Amino acid sequence: MIIDCHGHFTTAPKALEDWRKQQIANLGSPSLGPAASDLQISDDELVEAISSNQLRLMRERGSDLTIFSPRASFMAHHIGNAETSATWSSLCNELCYRVAQLFPDQFVGAAMLPQSPGVDTRTCLPELERCIVDYGFVGVNLNPDPSGGHWASPPLSDPYWYPIYEMLAAYDVPAMIHVSTSCNACFHTTGAHYLNADTTAFMQCLTSDLFRRFPTLKFVIPHGGGAVPYHWGRFRGLAQELKLPELEEHLLGNIFFDTCVYHQPGIDLLTRVIPVDNILFASEMIGAGGGGGPPPRPRATTMTIRAATSTRRLSSRPSNGTRSSRGMPAVCIPASTRGSRPAAFDIEKIRRLQCIPPRPSLAWSGARSNGRIRMRWRGCPASAWRPCTKPWAVLA
Repeated sequence: MIIDCHGHFTTAPKALEDWRKQQIANLGSPSLGPAASDLQISDDELVEAISSNQLRLMRERGSDLTIFSPRASFMAHHIGNAETSATWSSLCNELCYRVAQLFPDQFVGAAMLPQSPGVDTRTCLPELERCIVDYGFVGVNLNPDPSGGHWASPPLSDPYWYPIYEMLAAYDVPAMIHVSTSCNACFHTTGAHYLNADTTAFMQCLTSDLFRRFPTLKFVIPHGGGAVPYHWGRFRGLAQELKLPELEEHLLGNIFFDTCVYHQPGIDLLTRVIPVDNILFASEMIGAGGGGGPPPRPRATTMTIRAATSTRRLSSRPSNGTRSSRGMPAVCIPASTRGSRPAAFDIEKIRRLQCIPPRPSLAWSGARSNGRIRMRWRGCPASAWRPCTKPWAVLA
């Protein structure tokens, strides 16, 4: 099974956008509406919105399951107040939940939080818990800059964020660090603000002891990590200057990057610089834009992208007597590369991570448990592969 960890409901029925425009128009007079109950979207409309877009492309390209969250640019936490965000996030999360109910084998939800600039993050907890417990969501989008490009909030290492981290750690749910629309004319939303935020989030974590305080907290930094892989040497040098441990020890037990890069050379760089343990497959489909047409299909399907899982140690060793790094479940690493840096292996270089066709001999078996997706590897001959020996949760 091929799992895409980064998908947004960018094709929601127009009624959602119309409702939001009315909400914004009446910010000064909330009594004029709209009420949450005024948004009427039928199941048939949701089926049409998904079937002709995300689901069609998933079937064409061979992916199986998408972790699905509200449209990132629509979060717009800088608009209105906490009550505005609470109503809006609740509606958007409910639509993603309904999609997951209509297509339970293809979609599982990730939450949008009702953040608002300067507002205590504890106000986000009821919606976060509802999404995890009632909806079975397996992730959350955390906006490090709800001011929309003005960076008015404390850094991610500040106690301001701790209430959210405590709940995420309690439920063992990761956060994707994802900003929303920029209202700063200096920063284009998808071309600058998103990538700035990805890079900034990494640096805020680097200069802090956040993961010493929250050792099981998991962050996914999307869009290939912004500038991080390209400037890995710079960040490594800064860590040395600050007398911090090596980045692998300091951060890579808790931070993961996805493959939403839109450019094969960029993906190649990502997989050369960042250990494969810390790379998650993602397409952002349907996202910020195309990459100039589909690249060639891959000639091999041996690249393994790991999911962000808990740091619990494996209860037993694989048949070849080896463990994966940091206790992560070992997933399909060619025997010829054992003992080498995970990201270094390259068997007939994959030309497209966004389109990996399934093979019957290398199939996933999966089952749902309490709204979570649990997967394990099966069908790998022990002589050639290092299979997972224990079920594991994908982004949960």
